Amino acid sequence: MDTTEHQYQTSSPILFIIFNRHDTALQVLAKIRKAKPERLYIVADGPRDNRADEVERCAETKVKVLAGIDWHCELRTLFYEENMGPKMAISTAINWFFEHEPEGIILEHDCLPADSFFKFCDTLLEKYRFDERVWLISGSNLLKGRSWNNATYYFSQLTNGWGFATWRRSWVQYDRDLTSYTEQEAEQQLKKIFTDPFIVYCWLDIFKKTKSGEINTWDYQAGFAHFFNNCVNVVPNKNLVSNIGFGQLAENTMDANSVFSNIPLEEITDIVHPKFMVPEKEADHLILTREFKPIFDYLKKHNSLRRRFKRWFWAIVRVK
Repeated sequence: MDTTEHQYQTSSPILFIIFNRHDTALQVLAKIRKAKPERLYIVADGPRDNRADEVERCAETKVKVLAGIDWHCELRTLFYEENMGPKMAISTAINWFFEHEPEGIILEHDCLPADSFFKFCDTLLEKYRFDERVWLISGSNLLKGRSWNNATYYFSQLTNGWGFATWRRSWVQYDRDLTSYTEQEAEQQLKKIFTDPFIVYCWLDIFKKTKSGEINTWDYQAGFAHFFNNCVNVVPNKNLVSNIGFGQLAENTMDANSVFSNIPLEEITDIVHPKFMVPEKEADHLILTREFKPIFDYLKKHNSLRRRFKRWFWAIVRVK
C-alpha cells in the first residue's frame, strides 16, 4: 500500500544538486519526494570535456530527475551548459539558492537522507534561526554508533557537507577563494582552535592548497568560515545521511572501500536538545585522527615525529 501521503512534509525549501548519475540521484529524489517540499531548486553541472559519454549521462540524469517530480511544488532550475567543477558549481548553486531563500536544506545527488532528516533540519533551523553561534546543521554522523551527551545531537567545530541545512546569515560569511584570510592569519587562528600542532599543520596545508586552487572543492571554505567566526555546527547522534556515491564515477570520493562509504542510515523520532552549547572536542578529535583521511594518513606516517614535535612546538609557544 502506498503510504506516501502519510509521510512527514518538510517546511523547508530544498536545493538538490545533481550531475551525471541518475542511479544515485533518483534514490535521493525518492526521499525528497516523500518530504514534498513546496519549493524545490535543482542545479546540474555540465559535462566534462574529457569524458566521452558524459554529455549523454548528464542529459539523462536531468530528464529522469525532472520526470520524477510528481507532487505540486514551485520548481526552479539552474543547468550549466559547460562543466564548472565542484568548487564553482556547488558554491554558485548555494549562492543562487540563498538569493531566494533565507534558510533551507541542501542535498547532493549522492547524499541519501533518512526520512527523519527533514524534520530534524526543520526543527533546528527554527530553533537556531537567530542564534549566530550555530553555522550549519549536518545530517551525517561518521562515528558509527558513538553518542555524545544525552541529547539527540551534539555541537562540533567540524563541517560535513553531505546533506545539511543552514541559513543565509551563515552563508554570507562564505569565502570561496579564501581572499579574506592570509596564510599567516590562518595559522594564528588555527593554533587557537587545535592543540595538536600536526593537526594545525594539516589544516594549514589544506588552507594553502584550497586557496591556490590545487584542491578543487567548495566545502573546506565553509569549514574555515565557521572556524574563523567561532561558530559551531550541529551533528546528530545518529547517522541521518549516507554517502552512496563512492567509487570510480565520483568526482572526489573515489575510494569505494572508504570507511565513510554507505554508512547505514538511522532514524530519529523525538528530538532532545543539549543543555549546553559547547563543542564535543573528543568527538572532533576522533574524526580528525581516525577518520579524516588527509590528517589520519599524515599522523600515521609521522606518529613518532609528531610526539617529539608536539613537545617542541608548545615549548616555543610558551616562550613566545
